Amino acid sequence: MKSFIHTPEGVRDIYGSECRQKRQIQEQIHQTFASFGYEDIETPTFEFFDVFGSQIGTTPSRELYKFFDKEGNTLVLRPDFTPSIGRCAAKYFSERTIPLRLTYLGNTYTNTSNLQGKLKEITQMGVELIGDYSLMADAEAVHLAIASLKAAGLKEFQISIGEIGFFKGICEEAGLEEETEEELRNYISHKDYFGAEELLNSRKLSKKKIQSFLKITELFGSCEVLEDAKGLVNNQRSKQALERLEKLYELLKLYGDEKYVSFDLGLISRYHYYTGIIFKGYTYGVGDAIVTGGRYDRLLSFFGKDTASIGFVIHVDGVVQALSSKKLLPKLKAETILLLYDEETAAEAIRYANELRKLGDACQLLLCDKEEETFINLAKREQKKAVLKMTQKGIKKLYEFQET
Repeated sequence: MKSFIHTPEGVRDIYGSECRQKRQIQEQIHQTFASFGYEDIETPTFEFFDVFGSQIGTTPSRELYKFFDKEGNTLVLRPDFTPSIGRCAAKYFSERTIPLRLTYLGNTYTNTSNLQGKLKEITQMGVELIGDYSLMADAEAVHLAIASLKAAGLKEFQISIGEIGFFKGICEEAGLEEETEEELRNYISHKDYFGAEELLNSRKLSKKKIQSFLKITELFGSCEVLEDAKGLVNNQRSKQALERLEKLYELLKLYGDEKYVSFDLGLISRYHYYTGIIFKGYTYGVGDAIVTGGRYDRLLSFFGKDTASIGFVIHVDGVVQALSSKKLLPKLKAETILLLYDEETAAEAIRYANELRKLGDACQLLLCDKEEETFINLAKREQKKAVLKMTQKGIKKLYEFQET
């Protein structure tokens, strides 16, 4: 008979100190979000298929977990929070004209190939700033991402910023068809110089235009790349994108964030709903980005509210992995008291445990049916605050956690 004690491919159990540390990191990030005025929102774990359909420009259909309800509607487990938040904002805040700040926490589900070695269920925390077209909103999003990673305990990381308008402008200038643009987007996002060159040569473009596209893959680094990029383009859309990035950098310097910021004009997301700046956060010990975000000024119009928005998501599991690799995971406080009792002392143990809880201590009642040393070893292993034993004469202290 097949054993069902194991989890399916792509998901995992989290328990004990790892779970407590993850929760603590989430709380540190959440406090940072709240300090900027972002308010909590919860959306359903599953939605109608159309919320994440191809028209929206989110996760490809083949990577969605799809199922049917009793009425025959196609439902999906959410692969991405942003469309869900957009739907919710359009429904409940359709008349609002003042910018709306929302924050969320939950798991997303993507049916990726087992060969990719990625988790199919991951925990995400993020924010959405809805109804603000301004450059200040762009700067706030990037700065908040930086502040949140620092609050989580990371010391070394980099936020790489691009602008989708720069790439789109060059495509329009070259007169590329939508299908070619999509193929080229994939090559450039993967820094595949040779694949991009082969594609562009097959489209009979001039050498000058081909070189402009290929140069995109090299435009990453400090703010100087923005100046280098100006010589590659003649179209207004690309120039405006570069100007916006320059102004954004000046605002980020006011925040004191320049050491965490770099630019990558070949940064292009798999999500097609992005319309302006786009950014990703990277750190040591993790292969993928731990932050992804950007501006999406047309997404909410699919749900009936035509307004600008910007946001980002923090991949919590990646942050935990990075902190673990650097031995920067938060120290856990020893909080729980183990209170041992026997049949004669049960009533008094209940009363004493309730008093401890009123005073703010967590207390766990345990029948003393094993050697005392067994409970002491458990307390040491799981960092319990103390082991107490209720006796006929009163409380006996068997063990107390000592900070090292």
